[in-house]
Amino acid sequence: MAESGHDVPLDEIARRAGVGIGTLYRRFPDRETLLHALALDALTRTAAAARAAVEQEPDPFAALARYLREALELRVSAVLPALMDVLDLENDPELGPMRDLSARAVRQILATARTAGVLPPDVTFEDVGMMLVRIARPLPGPLSPEAKHDLARRHLELFIRGLGALTARETIR
Repeated sequence: MAESGHDVPLDEIARRAGVGIGTLYRRFPDRETLLHALALDALTRTAAAARAAVEQEPDPFAALARYLREALELRVSAVLPALMDVLDLENDPELGPMRDLSARAVRQILATARTAGVLPPDVTFEDVGMMLVRIARPLPGPLSPEAKHDLARRHLELFIRGLGALTARETIR
């Protein structure tokens, strides 16, 4: 779904997951159930990645960089935007609270980095989230999925270096 969107055929999902289509349907009786499970898993992993970054990285900027790298590897930013058209991430009784938990964890990373003076005050949660979405989105063209992901990693490193080069007093125009 990160590569093809939420309309990817279910038999292709089963093939990529290494299971038969019957196994997929036993676990997820319809596409909506599968999409809901994917969104919940993505949000859960994002929250866990943010918590791990805070707990394991004493340096606030290193925690931010670690979270960004992990979020890219999870491909959450490529999957969730595709699911927003078909799922109600805000009002769903499972997805809404998990989305809020994930957002709080990431906002904590940003606030800590701002307080430490390693992130400008006007770099927002939305800025960071949208940049991840843009970087994680698969590129069109003949490159293999692996080559596209390698480019996404490179672009994320450029973004991280750019954030690191800003001083806490600078603002983004």
